[in-house]
Amino acid sequence: MKKPCFVAQIQFSILALGLLVAAAGCIPSLNPLYTDKELIYDPALVGVWSEQPDSKDTWTFAQGEAKSYNVRITEGDKHSLLVGHLVQLGDQKFLDLTPHKDGLEDSKREGVFLASLIPGHLAIWVKSIQPVLTLSVMDLDWFGEYLKKNPKAIPHQFLDDRLIFTGSTRELQQFVLKTITEPKAWSEGSKFNRTEKSAQKQGR
Repeated sequence: MKKPCFVAQIQFSILALGLLVAAAGCIPSLNPLYTDKELIYDPALVGVWSEQPDSKDTWTFAQGEAKSYNVRITEGDKHSLLVGHLVQLGDQKFLDLTPHKDGLEDSKREGVFLASLIPGHLAIWVKSIQPVLTLSVMDLDWFGEYLKKNPKAIPHQFLDDRLIFTGSTRELQQFVLKTITEPKAWSEGSKFNRTEKSAQKQGR
């Protein structure tokens, strides 16, 4: 499994994104993928999802504040708590994930370390929700090579060979919609089926 996205002095506290992100990579953005006008809420997303029956590796979505979800990603005995927003861009849906403040407060790191953390945003392409949740992530290698050859495609930085998007929300939206037409830019997608576990009990 690839290591989480800890980027030099700018640290992104996303501790684990499970097998989905491990298969590709994680590219954090300083700005969210959405403004209020692009936010939607679909109750069909609420629940516990897993790629394999009876697996301990799950994604749990529970209703959060306003148009948001509390997202708990569990991988074995590890878990992360994030805030998710469902974003409608044209006819495509995306999930914006950023660390939940409760997840940061649960960290056993001391205060100076925690003060250095800057929560980043991850964009995930939601190809379908029902009956199967299909999530696709950016291919780290593809995007890294693409931006080295096309440095003006979107504002970004490489820190210790780690890629960070630094552009505005609008720039990120335009770039994401452009790249989903590239056959190798995004993963084919991981398929999750709803489990019988209670989302309301495990969402926080």
